[in-house]
Amino acid sequence: MSINNPPTRPDELPSVLPVFPLASALLLPRGELPLNVFEPRYVALIDDAMRADRIIGMIQPRSDSGMSDKPMLHAVGCAGKITQIAETGDGRYVLNLTGIARFRVTSELAVLTPYRQCIVTYDDFVHDLDSSGGEADVDRAGVLRALRDFAEANRLKIDWKGIEQTPNEALVNALAMMSPFGPEEKQALLEASSLRARAEVLVAITEIELARGQGSVSSLQ
Repeated sequence: MSINNPPTRPDELPSVLPVFPLASALLLPRGELPLNVFEPRYVALIDDAMRADRIIGMIQPRSDSGMSDKPMLHAVGCAGKITQIAETGDGRYVLNLTGIARFRVTSELAVLTPYRQCIVTYDDFVHDLDSSGGEADVDRAGVLRALRDFAEANRLKIDWKGIEQTPNEALVNALAMMSPFGPEEKQALLEASSLRARAEVLVAITEIELARGQGSVSSLQ
């Protein structure tokens, strides 16, 4: 789903973001992330976001945080806009988040809200706001080869005709977001410096997982 009047400059994005820490959840620019929100603090986050600009920050907790109720956060996340939302009648929201641009956390605010808020900067990721940036640099053949190997190893049916019509950014980002990889691998995909680099990381991780025989079907169906 596209965003109406997408921002083209970092100063068009909020410098303070309510953040939703969620392990293994990867949001990338112009990617689509479905969310089922049920925890009261994050229901409150969504309520407040809907009253404001509908933009929230998805970020992963660090794996060395243990089971803390307030885990340490990775430094890089991705801002997204709520582009679809439905109430379930039992206190939950089912929504769709569309990625805008990655951010780097500079500090966390002391707040009274039940959810966390961070001061962020987009300066390292200005190119995220250019939807055509890096399209020509992707080794599309390498990405498709890795996808084909993964599909064959896991007996997946792939809509190859649809894949052929998908632009490089949409292809790479969708595969990265749907991939069954762990939090650290997802963070590496998020922090890749360019679309080309993300494609290379995606291929490398896929090849490693195939070599280990740990490909997972469920996350790609």
